[in-house]
Amino acid sequence: MNSASPEPWFEPSDSLANEADIAEGMSRRTFLYSLGALALSACGGGAEGGASATASAQSSTQSSAQASTRSTQAVANSASSGAFVHPGLLHTQADFDRMSQKVAAQASPWVDSWNILIANSHASLSWTPRPQAVVYRGDDGVHPQNYSLLFNDIAAAYACALRWKVTGNTAYADKSVQIMNAWSSTLTGLGGSTDVDLAAGIYGYEFANAGEIMRTYSGWAAADLARFQAMMRNIFYPINHDFLNRHNNTQATHYWANWDLCNMASIMAIGVLCDDQALFDEAVSYFKSGAGNGAIFNAVYYVHPGYLGQWQESGRDQGHNTLGIALGGAICEMAWNQGVDLYGYDNNRFLMGAEYVAKGNLIESGTTYYTVPYVRYNNVDNVNQTVFSTASQGTIRPCWALVYNHYVNRKGLAAPYTQKFAALVQPEGGGGNYGPNSGGYDQLGYGSLTCTRDPIASGAAPSGLTATVSAGQVILSWWGTAYATSYNVKRGSTAGGPYTSIASGVTDLLSYTDSAVAAGTWYYVVTATTPSGETAASNEAVAVTAVQLQTWLAFDETSGTSAADSSGNGHAGTLVGGASRVPGKKGNAVSLDGSTGYVSLPGDLVADVADFTIAAWVYWNAARTWERVFDFGAGTGRYMMLTPRANNGLARFAITLNGGAGEQDINGNVALPTGQWAHVAVTLSGSVGTLYLNGAAIGTNTAMSFAPFRLESTSQNWIGRSQFADPYFNGSIDEFRVYRNALSAEQITALISA
Repeated sequence: MNSASPEPWFEPSDSLANEADIAEGMSRRTFLYSLGALALSACGGGAEGGASATASAQSSTQSSAQASTRSTQAVANSASSGAFVHPGLLHTQADFDRMSQKVAAQASPWVDSWNILIANSHASLSWTPRPQAVVYRGDDGVHPQNYSLLFNDIAAAYACALRWKVTGNTAYADKSVQIMNAWSSTLTGLGGSTDVDLAAGIYGYEFANAGEIMRTYSGWAAADLARFQAMMRNIFYPINHDFLNRHNNTQATHYWANWDLCNMASIMAIGVLCDDQALFDEAVSYFKSGAGNGAIFNAVYYVHPGYLGQWQESGRDQGHNTLGIALGGAICEMAWNQGVDLYGYDNNRFLMGAEYVAKGNLIESGTTYYTVPYVRYNNVDNVNQTVFSTASQGTIRPCWALVYNHYVNRKGLAAPYTQKFAALVQPEGGGGNYGPNSGGYDQLGYGSLTCTRDPIASGAAPSGLTATVSAGQVILSWWGTAYATSYNVKRGSTAGGPYTSIASGVTDLLSYTDSAVAAGTWYYVVTATTPSGETAASNEAVAVTAVQLQTWLAFDETSGTSAADSSGNGHAGTLVGGASRVPGKKGNAVSLDGSTGYVSLPGDLVADVADFTIAAWVYWNAARTWERVFDFGAGTGRYMMLTPRANNGLARFAITLNGGAGEQDINGNVALPTGQWAHVAVTLSGSVGTLYLNGAAIGTNTAMSFAPFRLESTSQNWIGRSQFADPYFNGSIDEFRVYRNALSAEQITALISA
């Protein structure tokens, strides 16, 4: 009855570049993590896991394991036993009650997915587990890969656990427990190539979910549960933790989003299984602000109008792209069931990604797929993807019921493309039986059974309205409401209204561009038309279409470390290190010593700025490459900066959402002069960026798609200091100004003369 099939979307060398390109032979190195080598204690105070593995890791792997050991012991000390809901990963007891009721009533689509489950060989009482002492994934040149034995047994443990919870038949509970006991008493380590990180992540979160379902079964001995928990913490978790913190000694964005996501999912699941709040929090924190591509700001790389969120793997292929939604959805659901709303984080950013991926993989008519917008993606490995990939387009994965039912039937939002995909693949299978062109064993599946909820009675009002100014036009995006037939856009000249309708009958893409708006400050709301009438209005969004001074540091103080913001917006600067005051172009200026001196500005300084102007008077002492006039960002992944001289010897402005390789640049044709005051300015108007020196344009880029607000949260906003280990600015800066919207060449000339 047993079967094993490879996972078609996670090939060996699944990182952004071929592993052969990684320094020091990483691609062929054997990775082996063993319980004996780590010598960790079981979570929950239970018995130790299996004996130590006979193989040993290489020195670099040993050091990472030791680091993981220290981290694991630290989080064990801060564990908060009993604080979690159980069962509380992908499914709660309320979910199981609903499944039982719907299957007993022969209600579709629950029973249709159930019938797929009970027909699957993994859900059979005749299934025989095949535990291994060491599981290998990826070709290490020494050991045969045997990871299919693990993922098939996990699929069986999960399927039998579902059969027990839905029917109460303890024979299936005993079978699930038998499988988990066999592995927890045998497994000592995971090995192979760097692909072991995928095994630890994917199979870690799946196995923990099976264990979480069964933890309330009285027939699972406490010692056996403790041994299973120890296996998950001591064998799977250290690899998960090490990967997210080291990425195998590569730059954090070297790996595709799915590598981070599966390891986050495993850490979160193990945290709940082991009642360890610190592990759970580790996963939540990484989802929100991690360095790698799985963190939600990096996974949803770019948000197009209508909240279509370009997923990080969209230019690669759709097998991997859709897997991102499956893994991200699992993380969000597990967190939700513990009272943490990652689904809604950053204005439903995960839904932005899901809608984009769903739309790009759905057929609009005949054999023609919907088109989705795309911006270039490049990274440290120079993948340089310029179009949405059609490779494996239409891939089916059992993940859409989960996403659709949360956003629509829990929250009352509209998710039109997710809804279409959920209907297309219903009823969802699992255990490798997902349908044609499907994705192996990377998900547990059966979402139509486990995640479907009764339709919500009525939708929520439109929400999440945002307004972005681009070249004088206002681009609105919002979240729609379940059962809406169209939307109405309204504009006012004062906060709170009154509002005048400027568009009605807006459908499909939840976006509207107000191109007939004068310079000024405008206020917008959106309502929905439903079968029951017009809904309440959305939140109000404000758009400033006139040039408006946002920050102004004159540096005219005579003492202290504070630089007042003369714009009145409270964006005062702080002089740090070797920063002092000297006579400036106008009054005083800040003098930076080129070693430790810089000016720190408030966090999120440009988080609500689209089109902009940044201008300053600059006196540059030393022509060192890569000094900074300013650099706003949150590290080397997301920033916007102006350097007086780049590697080519010329001035450059750059903005990026994914590191240096992904920069959009405005290259000047000269460097900034030294030994004299010079006025520099950079502007963005729509897709046109311009760099000025003393009022003359010295560089232009007409294909800009990044704007300051796309940097999201920025905690390192500096004048005179770089996000990188570049030289500090050596010279003086005066009259530093930030404006909303782009000043014209004439206005910049007037600013110089003022």
